[in-house]
Amino acid sequence: MEIVTPGLANLSLFAGAALVLLLIPGPAVLYIIARSVEQGRLAGFVSNLGIHAATLVHIAAAALGLSALLASSALAFSIVKYAGAAYLIWLGLKKIFGRGDGGEGEVVVTRRGYARLIRDGFIVNLLNPKTALFFFAFLPQFVDVGRGHIAMQITILGLLFAALGFVTDGCYALVAGTAGNWLKRSRGYLRFERYVSGTLFIGLGVTAALAGDSRK
Repeated sequence: MEIVTPGLANLSLFAGAALVLLLIPGPAVLYIIARSVEQGRLAGFVSNLGIHAATLVHIAAAALGLSALLASSALAFSIVKYAGAAYLIWLGLKKIFGRGDGGEGEVVVTRRGYARLIRDGFIVNLLNPKTALFFFAFLPQFVDVGRGHIAMQITILGLLFAALGFVTDGCYALVAGTAGNWLKRSRGYLRFERYVSGTLFIGLGVTAALAGDSRK
């Protein structure tokens, strides 16, 4: 089967626009930063894998027209939006009120297994309706209708976006993980780390619940 791609000019414009958007921190980036500060660079990179595994699902949905259904259905939009927000808030509450593993005078940062980091990252991005709506609204602008095979062009653009996102989010994980190692040498940070991370997750959930009502 012939592989049909958008024109070179469209691909160049898309790559530039995608980089600008990816460098602006959103829920996925903030999630990666939180995990990197909490557990180190490797945890951030592993979370990045989960985030962009979900990105591939959004790409497939956009190519099949499912994003169009999500954008047109207020009920579907609300269900996915509030499910994602509730999951983030649950992570935050669990972080704040979960029992610590350290004894008196010692604070131990709760560590997550790699499989769980991938799972959490996947769910956070999968249940983010703004990602699906982004692909529905953004990718078609760079499709060359004259070339045909619209679904294939959308898939190629989406894969390019995912690759760029994996690189930029990896840079966020590197920087945040390095800063996290420095912060964890501070006993004050270790004592309040769970409250900082938990509040961040709750803030992400509340933001997700309140944002995105205008779906133009």
